[in-house]
Amino acid sequence: MTPSQCRVAFRLTSLAAAALSLAACGGSGEHQGFPPPDVSVATVVQRTVTEWDDYSGHIEAIDSAELRPRVTGYLRNIHYAEGGMVRKGQLLFTIDDREYQAAADAARADTSRADARVALAKQELARAESLIAARAVSQGELDQRRMEAQQAEADLQAARARLARAELDMEFTRVTAPFDGRAGAALVKPGNLVTPGETVLTTLVSVDPVYVSFTGDERAYLRYQDLARAGTRKSSRDARNPVLVGLANEEGFPHQGEVDFVDNALDPTTGTIRARAVLPNPDGVFTPGLFARVRLLGASQKGAMLIHEQAVLTDQDRRFVYIVGKGSAAERRDVRLGPHVEGLVVVESGLAPGDKVIVNGMRKIFFPGQPVKPRDVPMDQPDLPAPPPPAAAPAPTAG
Repeated sequence: MTPSQCRVAFRLTSLAAAALSLAACGGSGEHQGFPPPDVSVATVVQRTVTEWDDYSGHIEAIDSAELRPRVTGYLRNIHYAEGGMVRKGQLLFTIDDREYQAAADAARADTSRADARVALAKQELARAESLIAARAVSQGELDQRRMEAQQAEADLQAARARLARAELDMEFTRVTAPFDGRAGAALVKPGNLVTPGETVLTTLVSVDPVYVSFTGDERAYLRYQDLARAGTRKSSRDARNPVLVGLANEEGFPHQGEVDFVDNALDPTTGTIRARAVLPNPDGVFTPGLFARVRLLGASQKGAMLIHEQAVLTDQDRRFVYIVGKGSAAERRDVRLGPHVEGLVVVESGLAPGDKVIVNGMRKIFFPGQPVKPRDVPMDQPDLPAPPPPAAAPAPTAG
């Protein structure tokens, strides 16, 4: 084949390919796409919502103490079950009290002796006062009897103070629980010498109620201050705002308490401020030291618009959704999202009431304006399957 014949054959092949392309497009050049994809759509939910802010915290005992002896001595007995619950005033430890018992007996005897001396001094003073009129005693002797009576009274008071101190030492040999709670392990066993202020016998923590402490950052604190000034949310310093709490092994936030303390200053090293809530703990679910998820009451918002988070798509640093517009075409709407509320997310801007948001089948949309075939589902059930097609009517039989 000559070169000219080759060029003619190439042109004919190109024309044939173009004709086939036009035939595939209907021969008219008009765009004929795929059939509209099936998508699930849900109408934007609009209602009054209460916003909650999430924090991390930990459980603390309201009362906690390290029990130490107040007198020196050898530990004699342990009177409680380690790790068990104890009542206020319950005996926990006893220290050998024989030395303190002897000191108390001696102080009691000294008190009796001083009391007798006071009685004698008063009698001598009364006798001198009766004889001074008859000049049977001198004024100097009367003054001496008066001073002896005063000194005897002072000695009696000192003896009573020593007796009280000895009886107090006797009482300190019995270590009791200062409040209701759960006692820890006995850190000293019987037979060991204990020293006041140094030896730790055990620890005790209260159980019901408990604290949950958490920290918020500077922005959250300033936002709460703005809400309080605007009157939309009371400050936790002035009102016991509710909190919801969940433990690591729990779903959601099944426990409820109240804020009872907000610190008076932010920590400049971390930029956070400490807050604390009180939680009832009648069943002993909370143990001091446990990690807790905390949800604090935020602001109430009327007429908030909510959508399912599954409908939200991301384009670099922007978030958007598809809605069904005119002619059942998919329209892109950039949105700004707020907090999560009851399984949905608040849309702060980008949508209008009544918009139908595509919540399932977004991957089938390749460009804005693409026609879609919408099917309505509830907003909180975006994956609801399509109902089965109706069964075909049976064909009539010949008569």
